[in-house]
Amino acid sequence: MERIAVIDFETTGISPGASCRATEIAVVILERGRIVERYQSLMNAGVRVPGFIEQLTGISNAMLRTAPPAEQVMNEVNEFVGMTPLLAHNAAFDQKFWDYEMSRIKRTRLQNFACSLLLARRLMPAAPNHKLGTLTTWASLPHTGQAHRAMADAEMAANLTAHLAGELRHKHGLRELSHDFLCKLQKVPAAKIGEHLKRYRGF
Repeated sequence: MERIAVIDFETTGISPGASCRATEIAVVILERGRIVERYQSLMNAGVRVPGFIEQLTGISNAMLRTAPPAEQVMNEVNEFVGMTPLLAHNAAFDQKFWDYEMSRIKRTRLQNFACSLLLARRLMPAAPNHKLGTLTTWASLPHTGQAHRAMADAEMAANLTAHLAGELRHKHGLRELSHDFLCKLQKVPAAKIGEHLKRYRGF
């Protein structure tokens, strides 16, 4: 499978805006099923971290006071990722923050986002639920560190994506996988996945 940039944000809330910003980002580059490069940084966007978010993530206001400015971090991330296709677990969330933070440095996303949550719902229907931590345990994937920290979650999502790619190859007989194929597959109704994959078997 081609290079994919797997990203994860920690944030102060669920919808980006003047009072809701990213506090941390991590990106891991997944290539041929292995993590080959990493980027991680806290980011100071000048907003306060609510107490319940600090409790969830462990990221405090004191930690952010000494973190680099959000604009600096996003410029570095933009350079790091380049035009590599993007993926996140529950990508609808991370995509919103990616687009918002990129807009603040006057950049526009050109790549699509694949979503390991949507893919897992279609390819791992027997899992108890499709939270990242649950899927990691259920599939016996490596424990990567503290949940709700960006690098641990990005690595978990990357490992899950590699696992899903393996399932597509070994269980469904697909030889070549692309980011574009994953983006299309995540939109197929779950009930029609088997029928859909039959058409690609052997290709």
